[in-house]
Amino acid sequence: MAEPTPQTRTRSRLITATAILFLLIALGLIGAGGWLVGLGGSWYYLAAGLGFLVTAWLLYRRRTAALHVYAAIMAGTLVWALVEVGFDWWQLAPRGDVIVVLGLWLWMPWITRRLGTRSLAPGGLPLAASLVLAVVVAGIAMATPSHGISGRLAMERVAELAPDYGGVPAGEGVPAGDWHAYGRTAAGQRYSPLGEITPRNVDRLEVAWTYHTGDMRRPGDPVETTYQVTPLKVDDTLYLCTPHNYVIALDAGTGRERWRFDPRVPDNINRQHLTCRGVSYHAREGADPATLCTRRIFMPTADARLIALDAATGRVCTGFGQNGQIDLWRGMPNVEPGFYYSTSPPVVTRDLLIIGGAVNDNVSVAEPSGVVRAYDVETGALVWNFDTGNPEATAPLPDGASYTANSPNVWSVASADEELGLVYLPIGNQPPDQWGGARSEAAERFSSSVTALDLASGRVRWVFQTVHHDLWDRDVPAQPTLVDLDMPALDLPGGPVPALVQPTKQGDLFVLDRRTGEPVLPVTEEPAPQGAAEGDHAAPTQPASALSFRPPPLAESDMWGATMFDQLACRIRYRSLDYRGAYTPPSERGTLVYPGNFGVFNWGGVAVDPERQVVFATPSYLAFVIRLIRRTDDERRYVSDGEPGLNENFGAPFAVDIGPMLSPVLGLPCQAPPWGYVAAADLRTGDIAWMHLNGTVRDRAPVPLPFEMGVPDLGGPLITAGGVAFMSGTIDYYVRAFDMATGRRLWEDRLPAGGQATPMSYRGPDGRQYLLVVAGGHGSLGTKAGDAIIAYALPPAGGGDEGG
Repeated sequence: MAEPTPQTRTRSRLITATAILFLLIALGLIGAGGWLVGLGGSWYYLAAGLGFLVTAWLLYRRRTAALHVYAAIMAGTLVWALVEVGFDWWQLAPRGDVIVVLGLWLWMPWITRRLGTRSLAPGGLPLAASLVLAVVVAGIAMATPSHGISGRLAMERVAELAPDYGGVPAGEGVPAGDWHAYGRTAAGQRYSPLGEITPRNVDRLEVAWTYHTGDMRRPGDPVETTYQVTPLKVDDTLYLCTPHNYVIALDAGTGRERWRFDPRVPDNINRQHLTCRGVSYHAREGADPATLCTRRIFMPTADARLIALDAATGRVCTGFGQNGQIDLWRGMPNVEPGFYYSTSPPVVTRDLLIIGGAVNDNVSVAEPSGVVRAYDVETGALVWNFDTGNPEATAPLPDGASYTANSPNVWSVASADEELGLVYLPIGNQPPDQWGGARSEAAERFSSSVTALDLASGRVRWVFQTVHHDLWDRDVPAQPTLVDLDMPALDLPGGPVPALVQPTKQGDLFVLDRRTGEPVLPVTEEPAPQGAAEGDHAAPTQPASALSFRPPPLAESDMWGATMFDQLACRIRYRSLDYRGAYTPPSERGTLVYPGNFGVFNWGGVAVDPERQVVFATPSYLAFVIRLIRRTDDERRYVSDGEPGLNENFGAPFAVDIGPMLSPVLGLPCQAPPWGYVAAADLRTGDIAWMHLNGTVRDRAPVPLPFEMGVPDLGGPLITAGGVAFMSGTIDYYVRAFDMATGRRLWEDRLPAGGQATPMSYRGPDGRQYLLVVAGGHGSLGTKAGDAIIAYALPPAGGGDEGG
């Protein structure tokens, strides 16, 4: 008998090693697949595991039948996958990637020849046919259109724009080339009436200048250290703040620094957030602009101060408050540095400065107050206070008294309509967010609502609650947007409806009459799941808007992963959690919350075109998991995530463990993509015109491939009168431009860091329209940190079409 050659011995070892690999896969699939079946899930993985076991045994015995059995596994996998998800490429890929790769390996000559056949001989043909079928299915899936809605918005409805038209309710004229507030005006539309940049020339945008603030993350900063600022532009100057609360003024044409102010905020490990969304601006009517402090910049700080600066020089306005600042801790209960501060700019009206604040989420039931206060814009004297725990007592709090502890707060940006005499507050929740058994009657009234107050007195004019008895941290996160809508379907004799558009974390856009809080587009109450934790209850119904970007409920087949193995792990987790829809109450077992804590919409809100009466939105979809942890005392720490006391809920019956539902291998979302879109809708009808997936995994995947999967974003959008919309908040580092008529992406540019902020647009001293983008990154989103302010413009000569 001939001695085996080295090549023969190598092939024999390959067969044995392959058999062992198949055996290990079989054992894993049988064990985990059996677990999934026991939870009521798919039988596929258990059946595939048994097929792998038979294949391993036949390989070990050097039987050609191993190829036939594996061909049956491949064919069965294709049938099962197509039944579950159809020709959805991103859903099919993780179901078949490992299966196809192993099938190719078995079809190689060094395997088939050792089994006594050839790849294309009768013994290998079933496997070859299965591989060809897999390639055909993959080709069809890749050619199948992606998720979304394709349509077109009517874009001809643009009036001739006057030079100073602001596209805002009457009484708020802002020069067309300026940007005087976080959302451009107190109406919060994020709309620029400039039209030089159009769909025809936007691809010619180029970097005009870049400025680096020098403020980078430091050791000891919280995870949630982010750069979310939208700069202001007044006359020829830009005003901005940084995460560590520096205030900076730049030349709007060159980006050259004019002045910088350091409020010297001490570090504090108690802070959950370190960010600045923006500063506020006020000019005294009729005053000489050359006089010190007739034009002011207001800056809220992370140590709970509100500082007034001269807009021209950056010097402190000593006549405001106490030597130029207000101590926002005044009147606060439970004073603990780092537990209260304002990350959002105050609303500025003709006479008032209105500011809320953020309290640390889920630390204890003994938090500071969520009070909103109005100060005289000139002197800093307290004019009124709105305490959600004591809403009728709006007269200035006397010395020695305290506001209501642990009351719902306003951490995002408010809006105002001076003509109607109203300020609109997006109100959060009363901690703890996920257990509401001890909430007061006032907290139940105002939590997760948009509330209108009388500007003069602070008294409540109306309340619209977007979530009843919120147990999911679905506080109202975004600035209410004010717009006047023509509503022909309502046949109203009084002309346009003064409306308010309120984005929410659950994906609803509530369109309300801002005079009364009554819905303009229909709102219905829908039954909600019951079964809250011990000592709590769940609301029987929840409101739903006719204009909504809510996702459909998740099913087991929506679970995803890079491979069949982490998809299986995600399926097991899905089946192990409590999930009966978007409002499934949190539980000790663990609850799948979808949409999750980041929300479909967050602080970036939406952009509204007041002329075309359409909205540009960037909905995101990311499932979270919430698990209540029963507390036995107020000393022990139950949650360990690197930040002191986070989610411990001292004084409540439960601590809470919160996080996104991610696959175990690559840390990608457990639910299948797309995870993020750009979209547009008609605000008069509620119809979604188009919705396209947006963004790639280039900056999150191990291999930087630019797969257009639709990724989450945190940031805000911008619309311009030229019919172009911009956004930069995706987890890949790009600023992108879109045609508002169709949603087609027109242009993109690579950013040096995460762009989790809201772009703005202004007219420069040279007459050109600029696009301003901030690239500073986001801590909890995991994007790269930076400190760049980047201005884009069309080339100076022959800049393109003039649109307005």
